[in-house]
Amino acid sequence: MNRRLPRLLTALPVSAALVAPPVLACTSMLVNKGATADGATLMTYAADAHELYGELYHTPARRHAAGAQRDIIEWDTGKFLGRIPEAPVTYSVIGNMNEHQLSIGESTFTGRKELEGPAGIIDYGSLIYITLERARTAREAITVMTKLVAEHGYASTGESFSIADPKEAWLLEMIGKGEGKKGAVWVARKLPEGHITAHANQSRIEQFPLNDPENTLYSPDVISFAREKGWFKGADKDFSFAETYHPLDFGGQRFSEARVWSIFRRAAPSRNFGPEYADGSAPGKRLPLWVKPDQKLSVQDVMGLMRDHFENTPLDMSKDVGAGPYAMPYRWRPMTWEVDGKKYVHERAISTQQTGFSFVAQMRASMPAPIGGVLWFGVDDTSMTVYTPMYAGIREVPRNFSQGVASRGAFSWDSSFWVFNWVSNQAYARWSDVSVDVHKEQGALEGQFLADQADIERTALEHYKRSPEEARRFLTTYSVQQGEKVHARWKKLGETLLVKYIDGNVRDEQGKVNHPKYPDGWYRRIAQEKGKSLQMPPEPEAPKPAPAPAPVAAPAPKAAPAQPAKPTVAPAP
Repeated sequence: MNRRLPRLLTALPVSAALVAPPVLACTSMLVNKGATADGATLMTYAADAHELYGELYHTPARRHAAGAQRDIIEWDTGKFLGRIPEAPVTYSVIGNMNEHQLSIGESTFTGRKELEGPAGIIDYGSLIYITLERARTAREAITVMTKLVAEHGYASTGESFSIADPKEAWLLEMIGKGEGKKGAVWVARKLPEGHITAHANQSRIEQFPLNDPENTLYSPDVISFAREKGWFKGADKDFSFAETYHPLDFGGQRFSEARVWSIFRRAAPSRNFGPEYADGSAPGKRLPLWVKPDQKLSVQDVMGLMRDHFENTPLDMSKDVGAGPYAMPYRWRPMTWEVDGKKYVHERAISTQQTGFSFVAQMRASMPAPIGGVLWFGVDDTSMTVYTPMYAGIREVPRNFSQGVASRGAFSWDSSFWVFNWVSNQAYARWSDVSVDVHKEQGALEGQFLADQADIERTALEHYKRSPEEARRFLTTYSVQQGEKVHARWKKLGETLLVKYIDGNVRDEQGKVNHPKYPDGWYRRIAQEKGKSLQMPPEPEAPKPAPAPAPVAAPAPKAAPAQPAKPTVAPAP
């Protein structure tokens, strides 16, 4: 039985033109095992689109009859594209990780308009999920992907694919050959030991070694095709895939490379990557393809790198008037706008409101695959999600994450996508206050998962020694329970936030309702803009007291009548 692939992204094109398109979807990061604290290979992926419903895809392993066919349904549109022969055996897939820990993510860069509309039936979304069902390793995945598009044709525009297993991490970039042309040109590079890379809707592979198959693979015509088109005339060693098939411009730097810059600047602060790599002021200035982080990264570190709004940089969205009184680091679309004939932009950060789902894939060679692979899965905005452990060997997924519970157009309290969006949309309106409560709960849940991980895996290994299937059942129960716990806790959090912040009030821990003032800076802005109409008249002066009357002089006392003088001697007789 063929599975109809779910619709993921809208069919709107992605471009790095000066005027940003309606969708700039997806950010992905790769971390080589030599750059991690536990020796795991790590990958991140944020699937961003305004019409994307976030859910955790699950395809069980299957055996297929000889001659079985598979329907190809375009990931963006749900359109039937054709059929291809099914593989005899397909592997179990949880989200974007299969039972062998192989993981794949992507970001669309579109590329040259001349190469849009190629002839073929394998779109980029189908390419990911078919490959996860058929390949065991990253290197094998590249072979499967490139053979599929060579045989059946590529049906999408330019794509960057993150492909990783417990031992290797690869970046594959691919673009079709234009209208009516079958196949694709492509190049893939393996991350050096101890390095990280990232991509975000902009082609990033420039020059590459031409004779190093251990670390670099490419289509035989990747350079000759460009020569035929007149896009490249130099020596083969100087050929740049990115400059040829997706030249960097203002939009590519400001909306796409800026996200890579924000990962690199935080993971490798010693490199001192300045904002000129991100703000579009120097479009020719390119970041390196990969960097070595200053310190080895943990799973928690990588989760943090995917939570970013350009804080404390010139691109920080919480600092200007668009942030409102509560420093909201988000801007509603469209991303470009015009005033008095001048064009302006909103920033495109990694953490964005239109994320459907995201994950951090942890792949470890030190354990059996069902235990070593963990898809830390979350729905909605990366800043507001809770990454919940879903093990590679599980047989089912939590109902609140599963397919078909709800949709982008139909709300359900049983859907984590909708519960998380309910909480996030409460937080956006009063970000500086509500986000503190949200991140506190987020940290408590993720912190507990990470603290429990070693004990859970120790128990799983004990089960595995007795029976691999017993370990899978144990991990299935654990993963489902954690997903259900996250859903219940987040629903309770939403209720608590509504009670605490209703109608602009803030209820304290004692239950008393308070009326906190806006920040002083916001009052000042209001006064500057609307002061004349909002200013209260001065209070009338109190009437002055009447002056006291001048004192009246008291009348002088009347003089007593004169008395005859008394004789001092007796009168004469």
